[in-house]
Amino acid sequence: MLPDRILQIAYSYRAAKAVMSAVELDLFTILSDGPLASGTLIRRAGLHGRGARDFLDALVALQLLERDEHDRYGNTAVADAYLDRNKPAYLGFLIEHIDRSEYPRWQTLIQALRTGESQTSVGPSGNYPARYSNRDTLDAFVRGMTSASLPVAAALARRFPWHEYATFVDIGTAQGAVPVVIAAAQPHIKGGGFDLPPVEPAFRSYVAERGLSDRLRFHAGNFFSDPLPSADVMIMGRVLHNWDLPTKQMLLQKAYRALPENGAIIVYERLIDDERVNASGLLSSLNMLVMTSGGFDFTGADCMGWMRAAGFQNMRIEPLSDDHSMVVGYKRTLLRSALGGEHWVRTSRQ
Repeated sequence: MLPDRILQIAYSYRAAKAVMSAVELDLFTILSDGPLASGTLIRRAGLHGRGARDFLDALVALQLLERDEHDRYGNTAVADAYLDRNKPAYLGFLIEHIDRSEYPRWQTLIQALRTGESQTSVGPSGNYPARYSNRDTLDAFVRGMTSASLPVAAALARRFPWHEYATFVDIGTAQGAVPVVIAAAQPHIKGGGFDLPPVEPAFRSYVAERGLSDRLRFHAGNFFSDPLPSADVMIMGRVLHNWDLPTKQMLLQKAYRALPENGAIIVYERLIDDERVNASGLLSSLNMLVMTSGGFDFTGADCMGWMRAAGFQNMRIEPLSDDHSMVVGYKRTLLRSALGGEHWVRTSRQ
């Protein structure tokens, strides 16, 4: 590694915070109707003259803004698609969540590495009871999870053989972004989402706004104390990494019990690669160290081992995006024939 690369990594917080600040200022939404002169944009964003031009030009250098020969600033295509608050693929809620909840906690990474302890005040049920106890923090969190889920949900809706199934349920659904995307892409299927009771109004509102209330329902419960709802397909997206190994195993066992014969489970995460050289999954696992009491990310082989122990068969791994992959497993019945052979029984679906 060259020295320049080392410094690029060390200074990367500057670019991150510039983007987070632009989102908090709603800069890209201000520019949604078209380019603005620099002075106009500075006034509308409420910026002081000192540093404002450097800030805007830094966003140009980061390829989020464009500047023309008349000194007007406008959104690039990617900023227009993903950072305008009024666009369906808006990622700003996730960026705000990272800025407010995760970014400050990473200042305590050394303490977490030395103690192995979370740097948040989490209980046995994680951060969720505290987040959901206040309407503002609940809304901010579920909106952030929607932003994080949309790109992966779009890939999941295309790549899984949904035509073979009639129902599905998304565990830890938040607003219901994953069920909405799947149901919109697969008109034949019905489903829902499972989460703690305080999330239900946010789910119902999000689903109703997208005209899917007749096909998607909310299942209220706590997966520590309640059984999981039954459906042909169960999805656990970025759920398992929040918890310690016994909880991961418990959730997979509950999923196996809830699924019908030939049912499928989909676990999607930022999987750590077998060679442990891809930074995405490893850094996500460090985030779990900082943010949770026992969570950690894992390899696909780890996940398939836990799924196999729970009873799942015929597992496979498929990529969904640059940094997310899904592990799919099936609930099968193994029968022994009179001749001593073994075969998997697959029942037909009505």
